[in-house]
Amino acid sequence: MSATGPGRPVGAGLGDLLMGARMAVTGGRAGWTRTLLTALGVGVGVAMLLLAAAVPGAIDSRGERTAARSEPFAGAALPAGPDTLLVLHADSQFRQRMVRGWLVRPEGPDAPVPPGLTALPGPGEAVVSPALRAVLDSPDGPLLAARLGGARVVGVIGADGLSGPDELAWYAGRADLTEEWAGRLDRFGGGGPGEELGPTLNLLVVVVFVVLLLPVVVFLGAAVRFGGDQRDRRLAAIRLLGADHGMVRRIAAGEATAAALLGLVVGGGLFLAGRQLAWFVSFADYSVYPADLRPAVPLVALVVLAVPALAIAVALLALRRVTVEPLGVTRRGRPARRRLWWRLLLPVVGLGLLQPATGAQRTPTADWRIAAGAVLLLAGTVTVLPWLVDLVVRPLRGGPPGWQLAVRRLQLDSATSARLVSGVAVAVAGTIGLQMLIAGVQDDFRRPSGQDLTRAQAMVNLPGVADPRAALDRLAAVEGVTGSAATLSTAAAPAGDTNPNAVVTIRIGDCAALAEYAEVDRCTDGDVFLARSGGPEAGVEPGGRLRLDEDWTIPAATRIVPARTDPAGGRAQSALLLTPTAAAGLPEHHLNATALLTFDPADRDAVERVRATVATIDPPIGQVLEFRAVQEDPGFTKVRTGLTAGAVITLLLLGISLLVGVLEQLRDRRPLLAALVAVGTPRRVLGWSVLAQTGVPVLVGLVLAAGVGTATGAVLLVMVGAPVVVTWPVVGLGTSLGAAVVLLVTAASLPVLWRLTRPDGLRVE
Repeated sequence: MSATGPGRPVGAGLGDLLMGARMAVTGGRAGWTRTLLTALGVGVGVAMLLLAAAVPGAIDSRGERTAARSEPFAGAALPAGPDTLLVLHADSQFRQRMVRGWLVRPEGPDAPVPPGLTALPGPGEAVVSPALRAVLDSPDGPLLAARLGGARVVGVIGADGLSGPDELAWYAGRADLTEEWAGRLDRFGGGGPGEELGPTLNLLVVVVFVVLLLPVVVFLGAAVRFGGDQRDRRLAAIRLLGADHGMVRRIAAGEATAAALLGLVVGGGLFLAGRQLAWFVSFADYSVYPADLRPAVPLVALVVLAVPALAIAVALLALRRVTVEPLGVTRRGRPARRRLWWRLLLPVVGLGLLQPATGAQRTPTADWRIAAGAVLLLAGTVTVLPWLVDLVVRPLRGGPPGWQLAVRRLQLDSATSARLVSGVAVAVAGTIGLQMLIAGVQDDFRRPSGQDLTRAQAMVNLPGVADPRAALDRLAAVEGVTGSAATLSTAAAPAGDTNPNAVVTIRIGDCAALAEYAEVDRCTDGDVFLARSGGPEAGVEPGGRLRLDEDWTIPAATRIVPARTDPAGGRAQSALLLTPTAAAGLPEHHLNATALLTFDPADRDAVERVRATVATIDPPIGQVLEFRAVQEDPGFTKVRTGLTAGAVITLLLLGISLLVGVLEQLRDRRPLLAALVAVGTPRRVLGWSVLAQTGVPVLVGLVLAAGVGTATGAVLLVMVGAPVVVTWPVVGLGTSLGAAVVLLVTAASLPVLWRLTRPDGLRVE
């Protein structure tokens, strides 16, 4: 084939690419070190991308396991048979963690077995999750063991029967379980549809993924440029041997591709190793198994194709402003002044995409526009940061030697330092914007509970107890309980009234307990009160008759008083309040026991002892409501927890990646640093120089991130129709975290700096 034949350019181009790949893995110790640092930086980014790609699959796996153990109760339509099972929920809480519990009794030999169990536990036996087993074996175990009703642990629930490895769950057999308390089923599974988040929470989810992934992509772009100065010197040597500009570009592309492919391998290994930490990570009761973290094949293919493509694009883009000549490269000269106008195009276009995406105008395709707009808006941090750093350092003069070294380095090449911190700046800007959005919309998902914690801290309901007075006495005697407003209650309808909604609550208790439900001015044993929060009801008046087991007459001496909101936040429309003596003739069938409890503030386990006591009272359907000042939507809690976890992981991995970048810069400048020490420059001066060289771009980047993040948060708040309020504590916290990450990275690089400034660093090949 002739030199000018059609196959020659293709073969030559492939040879150039292969030469670049060989250059990435040859060159002795220095070449390998350069390539491994690049691969490590790319690998950390790839691991984060794979983790993000695995999140949807992990959520789906968790949801599938939860749905597989759900109970499709058939109610009265399903008769008892050899394949039916009675199940009673016995959920509770322990130290703010949910404890899932089920009491079971098979009605035949073919009763269904829930996922994760090989057989149903017999009477007095329990099967628990591994996490619950660990708590039971800990010093806190006695507080939790009573929830199992005294059952003996005989097994452990398998992974397919748990939502995650950190879930606290148990099944216990109970011989006296009846359909009066429990539901009947003949199979497990068939749960309802998943929870709908709503438009605002969907917006939060979309922006969360953008905020957490964009810094990774930014750092990937910086990582593939590690060792740029050495690469340019090698390319200059190749130009001296006769290579043209096209060959230089292909060789650079081949070298970048080889480093990116090695980074993919490193990233895959980091992901496979890192996902094993899922056993030990839990956020707000949400945990997943390592096997759940399986990225979808299309997303893995996208990462595998996108990372080398990004590496090639960045390598070619870097050469655009560099003229590689046989005797050197022109980048060592003073860089041209950067232009601002094109750097502002990205955030302006991003604002334009976000502007029409209001809640009223959103469509199923609007999420893509929102994601693109958020990406472009935050990408403005990356484009504007080098210009802003250059603007800040250009006029700087004088100062201590360390400061002068750092400033001169930044004046000659501020882009390299700006690239290193741009990922952190983007992460901080996105986090500030999201936290502003969360702070602005949280009132839509949080509301006051109406519960008065100054009057009581918990309410216990015990329906259908055989001896309710004894049960209430047991609760009052629990260690840590300092007060109990105990009452017995039932409901009755006015005699002769056919309206099913005409119901009056009858409550029996001492004067102090009744005062929690009505504004009682004076009270002695034997008094009767009719508490009203509205107008009088027909038949509910002094002398009226109520239907119980037999008609019962309201005493004529009953005093009418205003109803009072109880500590739990409830208020009856009409309630008959009886002191013990006045209730002597009242039928006591089907009375429910209620206790409003106050606790010793110094005893954090008092409520846990109450829950343990309630679990031992028959029937086991008592409820403990611990009061909270604010109630929050569970979906909002999930999204906020996911943001917190993702932000922590992102900043941690960005810190590791930033450390790799700083070490690469120091290694590239090893001869210069060693020469400075050799002529008498103190090492502390070099340390301050490294700190200032990183600190100035960080300071500029954080100021820019605060501005971009605030603007992003304001736009997002406008999108959801919330008032625009700048949350300064959020801005301060976000910038402080970013600064702390960079300072820690700089401090971690100092030992390497001392090693690189030894005399053997003067060796140059």
